[in-house]
Amino acid sequence: MNKTSHRFTRGLLAVSVAGALALTGCANMSETQQDSAKGAGLGALAGAVLGGATGGSKGATRGAVLGGAVGAAGGYVWSQRMQEQKTAMERATAGTGVAVSQTADNRLKLDIPADISFDVGRSNIKSDFAGVLNQFAGTLNANPATSVAIIGHTDSSGSDAINDPLSRDRANSARDYLISRGVAATRIATEGRGSREPVADNNTSAGRAKNRRVEIYVAEPVQAAAR
Repeated sequence: MNKTSHRFTRGLLAVSVAGALALTGCANMSETQQDSAKGAGLGALAGAVLGGATGGSKGATRGAVLGGAVGAAGGYVWSQRMQEQKTAMERATAGTGVAVSQTADNRLKLDIPADISFDVGRSNIKSDFAGVLNQFAGTLNANPATSVAIIGHTDSSGSDAINDPLSRDRANSARDYLISRGVAATRIATEGRGSREPVADNNTSAGRAKNRRVEIYVAEPVQAAAR
């Protein structure tokens, strides 16, 4: 690893830790406050990627600050390009169980369920998920101004020592697959959140299946849309 890559990696790591700490406070917030906090955290993550691509560690830090502000304020834009990407992904994922949506702060979100993405305890991408990622890579390559954040989640089975790295590995597997399909690595940030953000009851098998998931966010900054 060269010095520039090392500086960027250190900067991105610091930003990821700070973003994670900010998000841990969401449990005591209202729904609106949670949306703002999560937008700020993911904005910081995306900003760090874009800033670090050109400015190393310092660029990552500056990008995180700006990205956090944009995310908290809902400063992403829902352009015609973003709508077209959403429509394309809705068509590509019809019948797969993937949920495609526009978030409150104008990001495109793909919620990938466990039954098509990864086997239990594994981070190898299943064939159905590969098909979704192939389509997704095409839309990303057609919209190079956007940034991508991939978040991995697990159910509560097992300890954090197992779940945390597993969730990271799953997010990284999705990232690496997109890179293999031509998406620039500098556009993609990944994070693993283990079992800390369940969306269903971990006491049932159906609930645990819903909690084993990957979330992918695509954001287009206002500045990019104005070009």
